Formats: sequence, C-alpha cells, structure tokens
Amino acid sequence: MLASQCLCTNLRRAARGVSRHYDGALDGFGINVAQYSLLCNLQRLDQPSISSLAEAMGLDRSTLGRNLRVLEGEGLVQLVEGDDLRNRLVLLTEGGHERLAAALPAWEAAQQKLIDKLGAEKRETLLALLDELA
Repeated sequence: MLASQCLCTNLRRAARGVSRHYDGALDGFGINVAQYSLLCNLQRLDQPSISSLAEAMGLDRSTLGRNLRVLEGEGLVQLVEGDDLRNRLVLLTEGGHERLAAALPAWEAAQQKLIDKLGAEKRETLLALLDELA
C-alpha cells in the first residue's frame, strides 16, 4: 500500500476497512452495515418520510431509494403514503425489528472491538474530528 498524505484517500480507505469489519460481524443476518444503519435510523425516527430519512442519514434520495427497495423486498421495511400524496413514509416492519434485535449483539461486539483497539481517548478524538469534517 502506498502512503498518501491525502485526507480523502485515507478517510475512504479507513471507511472501507471499518465497513468490512462491521459487514463481517453482520454476516449471517442477511444485511450489511449500510442496511443495518438504515434500519437503526428507521427505528430511531419512527416512520419518517423518505426526505427526512435521507437528510438524517446524509444520503441523496436516489441512493436511499435503492437501499429501501432491497429492504422492502426482504420484508424489513414498508413504504406507505403520507398525508400528502407526494410524501411517502417508511415503516420498520415486525421483521425489521426482529432482524435488528437479532443483529444487535454482533454489532455491539464489533463496536467494542474497535473501541478496544483505539482506546477511549482516541475514540472520543476521532468522533470529534469526524463530526467537525461532516
């Protein structure tokens, strides 16, 4: 691997490594890290519109739509009409709640492994830096 001083290159490489770590932890649950995050946000936001979910996750609507179609096909989410016909709401199904509950221990173990690797102080510093960059 070639060393680089480019922040973008290093952040993207780190993000891919972290994603592989969490994806490995979620093997066997039928979801990847992006889908797990989406399901968690749905649970936290409780029936958001597609627009508000996209905004909360920092995604554009088309990317979110592709991910939602996959989860809808798996029976984990349901799209329903909102008050306005142009506005659709996203619901976490019972199957979605069950999948999240089943995957949570694996997610927490993966999270703890990274925290242990970094240590509490570096973790807090990293979170602050990432928040500043976002």
